[in-house]
Amino acid sequence: MKIALAGGGAFGEKHLDGLKNIDGVEVVSLVGRTQDKTQEMADKYGIGHATTNYEEMLENDEIDAVILCTPTQMHADQAIKAMDAGKHVEVEIPLADSWADAQAVAKKQEETGLVCMVGHTRRFNPSHQWVKQQIDAGDLEILSMDVETYFFRRENKNAKGEPRSWTDHLLWHHSAHTIDIFQYMTGAKVVKANILQGPKHPKLGIAMDQSIQMKTDKGQILTLSLSFNNEGPFGTFFRYIGDTGTYLARYDDLFNGKDEPIDLSGVDVPSNNGIELQDREFISAIREGREPNSSVHGVLDCYRVIGELAASLEEQDGWS
Repeated sequence: MKIALAGGGAFGEKHLDGLKNIDGVEVVSLVGRTQDKTQEMADKYGIGHATTNYEEMLENDEIDAVILCTPTQMHADQAIKAMDAGKHVEVEIPLADSWADAQAVAKKQEETGLVCMVGHTRRFNPSHQWVKQQIDAGDLEILSMDVETYFFRRENKNAKGEPRSWTDHLLWHHSAHTIDIFQYMTGAKVVKANILQGPKHPKLGIAMDQSIQMKTDKGQILTLSLSFNNEGPFGTFFRYIGDTGTYLARYDDLFNGKDEPIDLSGVDVPSNNGIELQDREFISAIREGREPNSSVHGVLDCYRVIGELAASLEEQDGWS
């Protein structure tokens, strides 16, 4: 299977590291913002074609699928163009930065029947998979979740500390991980959601702190705290509070409520890298002609909720 990857930044590199471990997969084209840096990364990973022209890449008939690691604002348009060109597509989180655009991508997938998957990595991390297995076995029911998403980004830099050409967003990007996994783990639909946010950064133009609360139609609640003002530790930390136990997920590690490590060897996966496992699911879904876990339709309701929260913030701004 021949893959094109668009977006040669920090996350694009994580995908390239994962893809090289998957049998029968070759990345044949890399699309980036500047030719020199794109060529440099292509040379590093042995990719034969490097370009800054996304549409030109789509004209290559040998390419089966596209992975998008581009700025959020480009995701929906590029995903639709990929499917129009007959390519399967995996869109890094978030799917879009508006509810209308998210719906447009889902509609295009229905029209084409191609695999369209969104990079909701938490579904694939072994720590979260272990919790999901307990739920599926009937041994655990989630009552509530407390989640912290903390970074220090008072300057516009990516995960590698390099200058970024676009501005990240706590609501459309970082909350999407948690809102999706909340509905995924509870098997329920969010019916009530509230949001408050702090002052916007004078240069970045985004809120640096947010607080989100929501409730499902089954009564479970979520409390989510997000900040770009936090000086450490960095990352997203999940506390699952269930009827038979409490579990703390810190990326690929899992602990019980007493902070004792959980043995994840029972999660039978070929890697502990969530990004690689995500890519493996994308490739497998294409090969098997099936809908992948975290398909565009599987995660769509997450963006319905975010769209409602975004509308709430616009109303709050109107009151101030």
